Amino acid sequence: MSVVELKDVKKTYMLGETEVHALRGVSFAIEKGEFITIAGPSGSGKSTILNMIGLIDEPTDGRVSIDNREVISLTDNQITDYRLLKIGFIFQSFNLISVLNVFENIEFPLLLKRSINRNERRDRVMHFIREVGLEDRIKNKPSELSGGQRQRVAIARALVTSPVLVLADEPTANLDTETGERIIVLMKEINTKENTTFIFSTHDDLIMKYALRVIHIRDGHITGEEVKKE
Repeated sequence: MSVVELKDVKKTYMLGETEVHALRGVSFAIEKGEFITIAGPSGSGKSTILNMIGLIDEPTDGRVSIDNREVISLTDNQITDYRLLKIGFIFQSFNLISVLNVFENIEFPLLLKRSINRNERRDRVMHFIREVGLEDRIKNKPSELSGGQRQRVAIARALVTSPVLVLADEPTANLDTETGERIIVLMKEINTKENTTFIFSTHDDLIMKYALRVIHIRDGHITGEEVKKE
């Protein structure tokens, strides 16, 4: 069963009086548990696709379905619940909360899940702080961190809720090669153990090395696809 399906999706933005065609009839489906990359140069439409799947943006035309439900049919409350309970989003711009420290930023989405008690929250947060190598930065605010460290906080925050779907927009862009590979290996382990679906947008060869399926996009069009065996 497809967890995500896009059918002839088009997205047009207005930039002043100019129409910008970000997506020009994109169609594909993603099955549960896939570890997939949407690859292409800057401006190709990768981030726009993730925003559609993450319920941040809507198509100008075409259909986006999540768990066999067309997105356009969802209420605002249903969209909020889906983002909170099922999606982990790693933003290219981090989107950290400036007044919270590393621990608190990673913990924040867990506070919205009332079923998780204080001890479990702390254990989960500390587990991912160790996994991304930020044990010595727990009390630091985002302004006191490098770009790479902020990216690692954003990655830990996305994974700490045990989402069924992780959307990662250029997750290794601010990381050195060694740290980037460590993070991708961690995600691959979660993918294998929990059957979590991972969708990346990137042009990083490191991520494409681990992805079992790569969808290539350019100028808003799907230009090809590669499927690898495990």
